[in-house]
Amino acid sequence: MNIKETLNDLASKQILILDGAMGTMIQRYGLKEEDFRGNTYTNHPSDLKGNNDLLSITRPDIIHAIHTEYLEAGADIIETNTFSGTWIAQADYHLEKEVYRINYEGAKVAKQACLDFMQKHPERKCFVAGAFGPTNRTASLSPDVNNPGYRAITFDQLVDAYSEQATALIDGGADRLLIKTVFDTLNCKAALFAVEKIQREKGTALPVMVSGTITDASGRTLSGQTLEAFYFSIEHANPISVGFNCALGATQMRPHIEELSELASCYVSAYPNAGLPNAFGEYDEQAHETGHIIEEWAKEGLVNIVGGCCGTTPDHIKCIADAVRNLSPRKLPILA
Repeated sequence: MNIKETLNDLASKQILILDGAMGTMIQRYGLKEEDFRGNTYTNHPSDLKGNNDLLSITRPDIIHAIHTEYLEAGADIIETNTFSGTWIAQADYHLEKEVYRINYEGAKVAKQACLDFMQKHPERKCFVAGAFGPTNRTASLSPDVNNPGYRAITFDQLVDAYSEQATALIDGGADRLLIKTVFDTLNCKAALFAVEKIQREKGTALPVMVSGTITDASGRTLSGQTLEAFYFSIEHANPISVGFNCALGATQMRPHIEELSELASCYVSAYPNAGLPNAFGEYDEQAHETGHIIEEWAKEGLVNIVGGCCGTTPDHIKCIADAVRNLSPRKLPILA
């Protein structure tokens, strides 16, 4: 049974659990500049603190420990620490040439965490989702209000960046690929095109997940698409799941998940923030609160895959996992 068949088999029987926030957990370690530099980037000319993806190289022990905490909390799928793993995003740190290594090591440490965990818990099946962030540039909108026709990035450049990332994530051992926090569907299309191209070249067929982000109460992405338009824009890629993450807490995300569950012919995923940020940018929603809200979603048959985004911790994931453990996953529609 291949990866996709195994995932489909599990997803038909249970609601699968994604992990929670990586950045939130990294912040708990109070890391300093030298942690991000390690022995590899001692003489790098730019400051590196805050480049969390780099920790898969310089402090893999910390990333492995965080992955393990999420697995112990009940996660079936852990995401690689590669949210900013493109040369586009790494240009801020002048680390464009390190992108392959960042993604390869990110997938490698996540895979090792899964293998170590499953050796201790042979009854569990755990998977690595190679994570693609949206980059810090948008292909659909101009960053210059005085020049609406200007674009800071082209489609071809995005394909190039995502192709490099996809190659490294697959080489490093990812079991599936997750294009997440999509605020611009054109960026997402570039990622999907790159993933298809690289998988064709490598002869692989890893399942692909897509997760967008609704930025406010309008129910639209940052580039202005409605939920329905977003879904139909990427449906052609036959993702194994489509869903939403980030920007909203579970309470605010619920109507969008309900709408998507009625629309999607594939699995529906949802991993909200731990509520909305307070005045200090911190997340106050307690683990049991998030778990209770997502439990209600599951009881109504809205979801197949759930987890947490910004502000969530292993405590949140444990509460979510405990809340949905005995509930049935959303049934996929029967297509004519």
